[in-house]
Amino acid sequence: MESPFKKAPWDSCAVVGNGGILANSSCGKQIDSATYVIRCNLPPLNNGHERDTGSKTNFVTANPSILFEKYRALNEHRRSFVENVQIYGDALLLLPAFSYRQNTAVSLRALYSLEDFERGPRAVFYNPAYLRSLAGFWRGQGVREARLSTGIMMASLALELCNNVHLYGFWPFGTHPYTGRQLTNHYYDNRPANKRAHTMPAEFEALLKLHNKGVIHLHLGECTN
Repeated sequence: MESPFKKAPWDSCAVVGNGGILANSSCGKQIDSATYVIRCNLPPLNNGHERDTGSKTNFVTANPSILFEKYRALNEHRRSFVENVQIYGDALLLLPAFSYRQNTAVSLRALYSLEDFERGPRAVFYNPAYLRSLAGFWRGQGVREARLSTGIMMASLALELCNNVHLYGFWPFGTHPYTGRQLTNHYYDNRPANKRAHTMPAEFEALLKLHNKGVIHLHLGECTN
């Protein structure tokens, strides 16, 4: 199989996190204008979110908790999974196959479901060696945690694939940096993040350092089109 990244580097990449800071941001048009759009954890794109999040998707991740909880580990709810991911068109769908042993079987079931129904995104897996070297790199930048969050992994991927990296929805705090208004955890719900596994402020600090050096562009305010 040929590499899906043969056309890289792309001119611009938008990495869209799911932080509450995206709500009412009007960033949809700006996000969709990027050459390559990466989204995290099977986010909702319709129901009026498009104005803030856009809908163009070239690459999307599925976190294990969604596969286990929403789709009951794909033991029976396979059709609804395949139907729901049609929203991402023919994007690449990154499944968490080798991050932990229990994720491998569920990721394979997701892959086989997509193949059986012959529709929707194309499933891809991380190479375990890449995951190890990525964790080592960020440890050197002061991010010491049990497991890197999807967001920082996608930002890392974008830095390898794109000349200009723009991050949206990356803000791990409960109040807006400019307006001081209270924010929900995600732009679509207020479900708490897994604080045990991820050290969000440390990750954000590492990304902020890259932003201050001009390596990436963190978008925290409203987008003016």
